[in-house]
Amino acid sequence: MVLTFLQGEKAKLLKVNFMPRGKRVVIERNNKDPVVHKLKNYKVSELKTKRKKTEGELTSTISEIVRNAQFMYGQDKLDKARLRAMGLLSVDEAFDEVRRAGIPISARAFGGRVERRSIRSEKIGKKRVIPKPIIHDWISLHKDFYSVKEAFEILKQSEDELNLRAFIGRVEKNAIPSIKINTQRWIPKDVVDHYTHVSKNYYDVSQAISFLQGKGLKIRRNAFERRLDRNRIPHEKIGGRRVIARDVIEELASKELALAARKGRM
Repeated sequence: MVLTFLQGEKAKLLKVNFMPRGKRVVIERNNKDPVVHKLKNYKVSELKTKRKKTEGELTSTISEIVRNAQFMYGQDKLDKARLRAMGLLSVDEAFDEVRRAGIPISARAFGGRVERRSIRSEKIGKKRVIPKPIIHDWISLHKDFYSVKEAFEILKQSEDELNLRAFIGRVEKNAIPSIKINTQRWIPKDVVDHYTHVSKNYYDVSQAISFLQGKGLKIRRNAFERRLDRNRIPHEKIGGRRVIARDVIEELASKELALAARKGRM
């Protein structure tokens, strides 16, 4: 790390140390965080391409199953056992499969998703059924993705001030990578892991200013952001938000306080 001191007019103090306009600590860093790099270069388009292929295969398989079931129904040769043998489950049977897979969801919530078509179902005669490939795919999704609410609950553990409405807004604005499958939006688990890393190791602008103020240093937000604009403070931009590594802010506070002490501003 290289530190450069910029000379200027001495700031006046009352009870706090003002981070001066003309005399600043400039921190230069070349090391890059690989997690942040992955997050900034995340390719949602690749997810969509892969999902499109999966859905095409599912549609082809399910169409054949349903076509055969409709034919059997027309011949009056279809009963519960034959439906199951063909890979068509009742809603209750499908729910049992989901529960056995360890997915924490109530029967009522599961039924609601079927009604809203976030879980695809078919109708054979008067009976609503769910093809096994659909259930297996839905179970598989839970291995690689979180629902928006699940992702929020996980990130909330490391970002206390996060609220659900703001989080949903970030997802809708594509600030947080996600993919929509049927009527439900999913967030990749590795994206949530990356954001957890950022929450634990970086400050956003407001948090950084609060940290500095807690150390007895006073600076206006627009002045702090000017330093970011001029790259005097190393930072990253993720999903439209600027974040600064915590150790960078700690180093900045330490150097500013040391500078104030040397100049008799304490």
